[in-house]
Amino acid sequence: MRFVFADSIDTIDPAYDFLADRNGIGRSIHRDDEYPHEFLEKAPYDGILISRAIVGDALYPGKYSEAQMMRFRREGARTFLRYPLKKFPNSILIGDCGAFNYKNLSEPPYHADDTAEFYADGGFTHGCSPDHLIFDFDEADQRRAFKDVSEDVRRRYEITLQNASEFLHASRAIGKGFTPLGVIQGWSTESMARAALKLVAMGYDYLAIGGTVPLKIEQIRRILSALRSALPDRIRLHLLGFGKIEELSALEEHHVTSFDTTSPLLRAFKDARKNYWVRTAAGELSYYTAIRIPQATENNKLKHKAREGSLNQELARRLEDAALSGVRQYATRKAKLEECLDAVMDYWAALNWDADPSLTSRSEAALRQRAIYARTLADRPWERCSCRVCREAGVEAVIFRTSNRNKRRGIHNLHVFHTHLNQFREERA
Repeated sequence: MRFVFADSIDTIDPAYDFLADRNGIGRSIHRDDEYPHEFLEKAPYDGILISRAIVGDALYPGKYSEAQMMRFRREGARTFLRYPLKKFPNSILIGDCGAFNYKNLSEPPYHADDTAEFYADGGFTHGCSPDHLIFDFDEADQRRAFKDVSEDVRRRYEITLQNASEFLHASRAIGKGFTPLGVIQGWSTESMARAALKLVAMGYDYLAIGGTVPLKIEQIRRILSALRSALPDRIRLHLLGFGKIEELSALEEHHVTSFDTTSPLLRAFKDARKNYWVRTAAGELSYYTAIRIPQATENNKLKHKAREGSLNQELARRLEDAALSGVRQYATRKAKLEECLDAVMDYWAALNWDADPSLTSRSEAALRQRAIYARTLADRPWERCSCRVCREAGVEAVIFRTSNRNKRRGIHNLHVFHTHLNQFREERA
């Protein structure tokens, strides 16, 4: 079971100065930045997925700049990502169309021929057919027939299958080194199994399951069970955007070949609590909450409070400096835990005063937050990790502040998760 990282130019500046909070002198974006597989000694994934919608083109801009987009098409994905097969043997590059980005359009902006051309230009090893998301999945998995669903759902279902048929034909021109994946969309387990059988009948032997991001794990389990019951054993399955990565057993149970996710990296700065990951002695994933110390002059909440006169900006900067100093002093054992927490919570109160207008509520909230931060700091998890992020950044890895710190923590999470997955695979080999 392969873990494929869905990249969105998730790079960091290896020369970033934590104390000055600035990039390395003379740093050039992308050229001097490093991907997770460059920064760490070993790639923390088995392959990379790139969405066409992220790269963009002249008609539908993506996250890449125009110069980056043109260079990506000209050089190919491996050169652009600095992910050569020689250095990363057996690694795969999967392309998809990024259906979530155009979910509100009446039909996909991409077609079979131009998608095959995009995959060929990029040098992808695998590529998904252009699909159209169906969000109307039955909570109770009622057996609605094709005629019972809305016209929009029927149209999206038919577009996805028609595109798959055309894409399979167009992909043959890419060559033998390329593997096409037919994408499954549906409104129920039964409709997805029916779509899968149609894709197999077309000639696909590798299928990608789409539309599962908003679903609960039990729904995903039912989909996988329905597909495995309907399909021949030789058919491989890829799960697109699988964020519930604590549930690896569900994928292993149903013989999923591969899955892609950004979850370990994104949770570093988008999750309210699970920001820094560790693997316990019992072989389970565990999580710590990062210490939020935003830049006083950059944080939108603090800037708004300063404009309305409810917070003195100079005071905010002093509280910010004290919080950073407190954490760093504690990390070097020059300050006690309670001293550190006092400084951190003074800044936290300045940030969150408006969130809890009642003194009682604010006090209770502060005590809860203090206990959460106390666990992170008291356990000193950064000292127990040998990855490059923790070796070089130390306590900075658990400070929630600036993109370079937060993405470093995400790279650490990728390392922890890939280590966890490798152990999971070994135990079931």
